[in-house]
Amino acid sequence: MGSGGSGGSGAGRGEGAQGADRVPDPALEVRSDLPVEESLVTAMREALDLGTSLAGGSEGLGVLGGRPDIPIGALVLAADGAVIGRGVNRRESDHDPSGHAEIVALREAGIARGGWRLSGCTLLVTLEPCAMCAGAAVQARLDRIVFGAWDRKAGACGSVWDLPRDRLSLHRPEVVGGVLEAECASSLRAFFAARR
Repeated sequence: MGSGGSGGSGAGRGEGAQGADRVPDPALEVRSDLPVEESLVTAMREALDLGTSLAGGSEGLGVLGGRPDIPIGALVLAADGAVIGRGVNRRESDHDPSGHAEIVALREAGIARGGWRLSGCTLLVTLEPCAMCAGAAVQARLDRIVFGAWDRKAGACGSVWDLPRDRLSLHRPEVVGGVLEAECASSLRAFFAARR
């Protein structure tokens, strides 16, 4: 497992974005230097597999073989560790600007829970959430956000912004960054390298 506090790599979510070295500001107190439960590492591997399966299959292609979606996978875990939501990027395939993996997973979890409040749950995603997804996680009252690669271009959990821990936020979930960071960043780099 990588550590966001040790100068690992991040990868951008946007079109044509590439990974680059990123050293998060220690003052942001992202919990990347503390031991992470093995269950989170296992769940991150599942999210990574989910994202990479998108890149390799036709599911990620838009209408008439359009652009493939960026291979990002997300899970929502209940307090007992059960997966209650899964998501992959679907912006291109669904022609939906809000079709990020996190939003897809949060919607599925809300349906599974029978409500929008996801207190007690963890959002786990292979790339640091953007402002939209971090905001949705806060609005869903999640207990924790766990991510793999840092996103130095659009990350909103410590890289560019830090919405979950903004002092004005109505709810402040715990944030754990850099879980399987190298593997998550490598998957994104491979995706963009194949399209140059």
